[in-house]
Parts: sequence; C-alpha cells; structure tokens
Amino acid sequence: MTMVKVLISDKMSPRAAEILRDRGIEVDERPGLSKEELAEVIGEYDGLAVRSATKVTKKLLEGAERLKVIGRAGIGVDNIDVREATARGIVVMNTPFGNAITTAEHAIAMLLSLARQIPQANASTQAGKWEKSRFMGVEVTGKTLGIIGCGNIGSIVADRALGLKMKVIAFDPYLTEERAREIGVEKVDLDELLARADFVSLHTPLTDQTRNIIDKKAIAKMKDGARLINCARGGLVDEAALKEALDAGKLAGAALDVFAEEPARDNPLFGHPALVATPHLGASTREAQTNVAIQIAEQMADFLLLGGVTNALNMPSMTPEEAPRLRPYMALARQLGGFMGQLVRSGIRQIEIEYEGHVAELNTRPLTAVVIEGLLKPMLESVNMVNAPVIAREREIDVAEVLHERAGDYQTLMRLSVVTENRRRSVAGTLFSNQSPRIVQLDDVTLEAELAPAMLYVVNDDRPGFIGALGTVLGRHGVNIGTFNLGRSGRGDCAVALLALDQPLAENVLEEVAALDYVRQAAPLAFD
Repeated sequence: MTMVKVLISDKMSPRAAEILRDRGIEVDERPGLSKEELAEVIGEYDGLAVRSATKVTKKLLEGAERLKVIGRAGIGVDNIDVREATARGIVVMNTPFGNAITTAEHAIAMLLSLARQIPQANASTQAGKWEKSRFMGVEVTGKTLGIIGCGNIGSIVADRALGLKMKVIAFDPYLTEERAREIGVEKVDLDELLARADFVSLHTPLTDQTRNIIDKKAIAKMKDGARLINCARGGLVDEAALKEALDAGKLAGAALDVFAEEPARDNPLFGHPALVATPHLGASTREAQTNVAIQIAEQMADFLLLGGVTNALNMPSMTPEEAPRLRPYMALARQLGGFMGQLVRSGIRQIEIEYEGHVAELNTRPLTAVVIEGLLKPMLESVNMVNAPVIAREREIDVAEVLHERAGDYQTLMRLSVVTENRRRSVAGTLFSNQSPRIVQLDDVTLEAELAPAMLYVVNDDRPGFIGALGTVLGRHGVNIGTFNLGRSGRGDCAVALLALDQPLAENVLEEVAALDYVRQAAPLAFD
C-alpha cells in the first residue's frame, strides 16, 4: 500500500510535521521552492500544506494527479485557486479560528494607535523632538465602532471594543438579530454604518461582492474625521481613493495591515502622516502560528486517514467520528445515484433526495454529495463528491433534500427521485442489518435486491412465460444468474426484473433480451 504523503511548502511551526508523522503520514518540509520546482514535485503528494507564500494556481494543479487536499494554515485562501481545486475534486481546508484572537487584538491595537497617533509620536520622540502639542489624540470611550463583517474575528473585535466602552454597530448580511443581541452589537445596513461610525474596521473575506467595498463613494458617506482600520484583506479598500481622502482631510487616519499588492514595498500611501502601516502581522504571534499549524495538520490527517472533513471551503463537513457511522449510508447513497445515473437517458432537471428514519438524524450533506456523484459519474469521469454539487449547479440542476424523521416501513430509507426532460423516476434503498445496502423500490414497484458488479435491469409487461423466455436467452449464451429479483406494480401491469450476473452482459445478448415480447426496457448495470 502506498504511504500517504504531504508536502509542507511554506515555513510553518514544526508541530505540523510532528503531528502528521505521528499519525503515520510521510512528510516533506520544503519551504521556499520556486514555482517551477514545486510544479516538478507536486504530483508525488496526496496533501499540500501552505500558508500565504505558496501560490496554488491552475497550472500547478494540472500536475497534481495525486493531490486530495490542500490545507491553508490560516484563514484567507486568496493564494489558492479554489474553483480549479474543486473542479479537480481536491478539498480545500483552512483554519478560521486558529488566529482569530491574534487578528482581533491587532485590529484593536491599530485602532488605539490611530486614536493616539502612537507610531508617529514614537518616531518623533526617538528623533529627539518633543512635539507634545502636535499629537493631540481622541478618546475611544463613547465613540462608535463600525464593524464590516461580524463573523468570528469581527465578533471578538466587538467584544474587546465593548470592553473599551465603545458603542459597536455592525454590517454583515449573515448576522442575525439574535446573534447581534447576543454579542452586544447593533445590526445596521452599510450606509448607516458609514454615516455613524467614528472608527470603521473591516473583517470580511475578499469576494467579488466585497472587493473595494471601501471606495470613493463609500468614503464620501463616512463621517468627516472618521478613521479606517483594515486587518482583513487589502483588496477591500480602494487605496487611491483612501489616499485622496487622507490628503483632503476627509478621513483623520487609516491603519492598514494588508494591501492590494503584497509584499507592499512601494505603495502610494506610504509616508503619509495619517497612515499607520504594518506588514500583514494580523496572525503573527507565536501562539497563532502554532495553533494554525496544529489545526491544519490534524484536519489534513483526519481527512487523509479517516475521511473526516473539517473547515473545508468546497465540501460538506464530516467529523472523524461521523465518518465511520456514515460509511454504510454513503455506500447506499453511491449505489442509488449510480443506479439512476445508468438508467437516465435524457437531461436531468431536478434531483430530490429523501431521508427517512435513522438516516434523517445524521449529517446528510455528505450523503447528498455522494448521491449526486453517483448520478453524474456515468456521464462524467472526473466527478467526485467534492465537485459533484458544483457541477450540478453549473448544469442548472435543482437539488433538494427532504427529511422525514419518522420511520416508515423501514427503520432507515433513502429515496432518489430524478426529473428529466420527459419523466420522473425514483429508486429507494435501505441498509440490511445496518450495513449492507439494498434496493427496495423502483418507481412504484417494490422489490428487494442487493447490487452486484454486473447486473441486468429489465422492465416488461407482466405476462405469463416471460421469466422463462428471459432465462432461456441467458442460458443459451452461457450467462449464469447469481440472484433474480422480481417485482410488479400490479397484476398484469408493469414488472421489473433485477438480475445479478456472473459476468457483464455482451451487447448481442442484450439485444436479444430487448427484442423479447413484452420488454419495455433492458439495460446492463455495473457497480463497484
């Protein structure tokens, strides 16, 4: 068995490599590789652990045939092409909580530095000047802090600001009124925040929606003399508009830990007397660097060895404890999807997955991803549970989950219904003895069948003599039947035969079966 290998391509706490090795994973620590050197070796690894220096581009991923997971020791993934990784079925993880306190503390430090002009006063005093009257500051007590993005870091900043007796208002589309009350902030829209805040602090990820969220128009809405803090992402601020506002005195100051281009060695804002700047130090404490290294190593090991998925950006989470419990259900989900995927002959419009009984009490999101994977795999070789939901969205396939916590005829049941361009079809399954998948219903026909590597699916009119005719054709060609499962919707109506065969059915034999009287459909099926 090939040993699992992980490459750590950025400087990271040695604890990361120690944890991976202790879990039985082979680790190479090679920070400082050029992009050409990295491209030469990436194909040897199952996992890649990075911070912010390594650029995981589409070109790099083209050579990463073995890669299953990319772990970012930190929050931001601007340096990773997440879309391309998803398309290739590679899980992208980060550590959103490991440096939250450190980053929040840095934002508060920047806020206080702005309020009292501490960096400027320090430089002046150490230069032998005593410009006491020059550095007239402002108190933060009683002032209003506007937080844009009130997630994990933003909520910690809010807590610290409330401790400084500030009033805190927040704009975040995902912040509920209940959560706002819980953390002691007032939820407002963006325009109101800009108009009311004495200090504005950014704590949102960089997306198409948030890029340049602080631009010329936004600055015009801010209070005269307000101060801006950005310890999140450089692309959130239009730096040219900010310089213009500082030059004009519209804003009293700005504190930036991040810049649109990094490393920022030549920025038009540099040298401005109202600017406080640090070189992306938000996560730069010994505690934070150790924490994120430990977390990403544990997350990657759990995924590579146990199938656990934590803090993934492109895949449903599944704890290492959940993984073994979900495993038989995932096998059933894959069989249901694969069964329907081999029968559907026209474009898929809708997918509905129903969970009933015990399975409805579990984490169903990974199961849904596996169902979609199984459904699309007969048409798309490169599909897996990571990229399957994305592919479904790209193809404008509606996906719905329905949970029925009460048990019906079975203690646990999963039903997949697919709406195509011309009909609706369904297949349902359960677990026998809580481990072995069984098909128990096809459309409105009830039967019980265990799936096998080679199978034959036949739909026919329910007529006497058909089973004998089918057996005769198979026997004449030396095809042995392992199991023969039958069901019908009603006497004389539609009947279904699902046969497990000892070998795949040859095309000429399938044609003979399809030509039998009363056959509506005959299809070969294959399962891993």
